[in-house]
Amino acid sequence: MPAPTSRLVCWGCGVSPAWDAPWPFRCPRADGDDTDHVLVRVLDLDRVSFPAGGAPTGSPFVHYRGLLHSHTRATVGGLGDEEYVDLVGRLDDAVARVAGTGFRATPFGRDATLSDRLGFSAAGGVWVKDETGNVTGSHKGRHLMGVLLHLEVAERLGLADPAHRPDLAIASCGNAALAAAALARASDRRLRVLVPVDADPVVLHELHGLGADVVTVARTPGVPGDPTYARLRGEVAAGALPFTCQGPENGLVVEGGETLAWEMVSELAVAGTDLDHLVVQVGGGALASACLQGLGEAVELGVLGREPRVHTVQTTGGHPLERAYARVREGLAPAPAPAEITAVMRAAATHRSAYMWPWEEEPRSIATGILDDETYDWRAVVDGMLTTGGRPLVVAEERLARARELGVAAGHDVDPTGSSGLAGLLELVDAGDVGPDDRVGVLFTGVDRQHRQGP
Repeated sequence: MPAPTSRLVCWGCGVSPAWDAPWPFRCPRADGDDTDHVLVRVLDLDRVSFPAGGAPTGSPFVHYRGLLHSHTRATVGGLGDEEYVDLVGRLDDAVARVAGTGFRATPFGRDATLSDRLGFSAAGGVWVKDETGNVTGSHKGRHLMGVLLHLEVAERLGLADPAHRPDLAIASCGNAALAAAALARASDRRLRVLVPVDADPVVLHELHGLGADVVTVARTPGVPGDPTYARLRGEVAAGALPFTCQGPENGLVVEGGETLAWEMVSELAVAGTDLDHLVVQVGGGALASACLQGLGEAVELGVLGREPRVHTVQTTGGHPLERAYARVREGLAPAPAPAEITAVMRAAATHRSAYMWPWEEEPRSIATGILDDETYDWRAVVDGMLTTGGRPLVVAEERLARARELGVAAGHDVDPTGSSGLAGLLELVDAGDVGPDDRVGVLFTGVDRQHRQGP
């Protein structure tokens, strides 16, 4: 059998789950201390390669399979590469029957309209990665398809019994829930969706249509934190599998999201250029974590010349990531060396509650998808901003509304959450932190569901 080309390691304590564990989603030592336990997929960079030839024409989960831990588990466990490709193809076809489309590379390139409106030169510009046409209208399906592949591989290897599948559970207010429901239905799995009382009626209608078990969870006065996340922890403790986008509950959710970053890398390699900045909206932090990990691996593999400065966006209504970043930054030099960043982040990993805790008031904004009470994947994102020279941005409601107007005017059917990265770019432009010759990437992550038919 081939040696594994990737492994899982807890970023907080260094422990790895057993290789034959059917569902290696949480650190075996999670709970009971103040350590930030999050499993991370680590590649053996000497034994993997980045696929050449630009963005995939078929499934990104086939094109980039050599970088996926589910592929490593499959091949080490005795499944051939062709069998893995067939597995991805069958799942993708089933997803397409449910959602109307399977997973394909989404558009990425310089947006002439936005570049002109924001005053960029011909050398610079705004590069948009548009996820609004992806499965169920957002990037969230990428994260969960990566997890679903692990579930299916575990059954193929005989590590799990397909006749006795545990229920899946997710805590979400919108896009992640819809993606989870579509993938669960495509793979004939039961899903419980935990939603807040103010969940979008359009989303709820689609969830019911997809056969999900929808449970509304109300806040308890005086109790901090997202009640749907607390209920998720209870469901997992009772035996459900975390089919969710919070990294501490399922570290492998980050890997599927990396396909978004890898597609950008493939396009940039063909164009022979790099990005100077990437602005990423942050709720729970899995998307930003995926982008940082995917871009960093591309640099280490020699495909990308350098990482862009990665900036994050939260709203004035709730910005726990910015608060954590400020606390970490207090102990660092103005221009910290990599070793200094590593040391302070290692210390932070064992004192999570000193850096990340629930926002004291219920977060509110038109960008509802980034209103997580906590940034669950905060540590990876803070580390990434420090390492790349980016910073957290906190934007006002007026800026969020303006960004959406600009995105729609440029021809993108994007909602206020999906365009909030552009709001961060507006902040950077006004502050003079981005010049006209800079190339800046933004992610349009969610479709405007008020003008879209459900699956």
